[in-house]
Amino acid sequence: MTQTSLSETQSSVEIGTLAKNAATILSLQAAGVTLTYLAQVFLARWMGKIEYGIYEYVISWSLVLAIPASLGLPRTVLRFISEYRVRHQWGELRGLILSSWQLTAGVGLLLCLAATEIISFLDRQDSFIYAPVLLVGIWLVPLQALIQLQEDMARGADNIPLAYGPSKVLWPLFVLGSGFFLFHQNHDLTSIPMIRVALQTLLIVVVFQVSCLWFKFNREIGDAKPIYKPRQWLLVALPLLLDHTFDVLLTQTDILMVGSLVGAGAVGIYSAAVKTALWASFVLQSLNFVAAPAYAILYAKGDREGLQKIVGAVTLWIFAPSVAISLSLVIFAQPILSVFGPEFVAAQWALKILIIGQLVDVLCGSVGNLMVMTGHQNQSVVVSSCCALANVILNAILIPKFGAAGAAIATTCTLVTWNVWMCILVIKYIKINPSILYSFGIGKNFVSD
Repeated sequence: MTQTSLSETQSSVEIGTLAKNAATILSLQAAGVTLTYLAQVFLARWMGKIEYGIYEYVISWSLVLAIPASLGLPRTVLRFISEYRVRHQWGELRGLILSSWQLTAGVGLLLCLAATEIISFLDRQDSFIYAPVLLVGIWLVPLQALIQLQEDMARGADNIPLAYGPSKVLWPLFVLGSGFFLFHQNHDLTSIPMIRVALQTLLIVVVFQVSCLWFKFNREIGDAKPIYKPRQWLLVALPLLLDHTFDVLLTQTDILMVGSLVGAGAVGIYSAAVKTALWASFVLQSLNFVAAPAYAILYAKGDREGLQKIVGAVTLWIFAPSVAISLSLVIFAQPILSVFGPEFVAAQWALKILIIGQLVDVLCGSVGNLMVMTGHQNQSVVVSSCCALANVILNAILIPKFGAAGAAIATTCTLVTWNVWMCILVIKYIKINPSILYSFGIGKNFVSD
């Protein structure tokens, strides 16, 4: 569901409609997240903590470098595709699709070439331990950027299965199946062959998604000639690029710095805790997807009472299942992590610390979406940039002293700060209380009329 479809009728922002759409999104997201998690579990068992750690280290770098490669275009196309389809501006739509594909692929390839030279230089200077696998994995960058772009293209075209099916379902299935084949063929699985498999299978997924999108848009656009408005698109894209950069740094800094400061084995063990902790905010992330357009519509209408009602309902839907999942993860941390392998149980304290941050994320509600969808992205960028910097500093201080647990403490402190700060800004600028406290009748007086 996009902002366009939501804006067509007033009933689209009613709680009943929102609940129905939320159930659909939760089902789709649950399937994708479960498959991804299972793939991580089996890879960890087949590869062991060191090789799995190297694999995760490279995947994290590819996600971080995919941000500048995307130029902020994913969120931009989501906005403009919806707008152009409503207005039947087919020339602009074709120009946007073609230019965003070309820019993303071109910048991604340039980043790959530059990164290859840097990695080779570091290896020549001081035998860089990650050089061989990074020289392969760096080519994931343009593919990761294209996947992010195409997910939002499909969202803009009102095709949720095409948005998330290829990357969240097909790719984990391909990776899992290929890893199983390699392991049982060689009775061993190392990082470089697995990265090659991830690269090849992601390329297949990207080509499949491109083909489906091209077929869909061609039917809708017809023979319209492309009209290019690069200045308009990039003026929107670049601030979004900055905001997204800081958001991803908040989630990937700990893994990258554990790998750089401690080693591949520590990354493998810590990554298991990170992947498991994300289950605590699974419901929040899924419902954010379906509720975000409703926030924009109600705010634009000036319906603060309706916005508070929707936000309060969504926060309540998120609260109970998220707390139940979090408590289960804390209580059963050891047996859950042992699924990755006996050596991964060492991450149980890191997992418990990370869950605290995820719980605060849940309790504060959809603060990030509320700020962006109501036009307060500039204030959001300030918060994200400060927290991203603090995250790097805290990780640099705590990882050498406490290892993976230090990374968990740094990440949790940063996440708590980000959520509380953003919650205060939502109350100040949007004049609603997004936290669960409001739903329980606490803190209503904080919201001024």
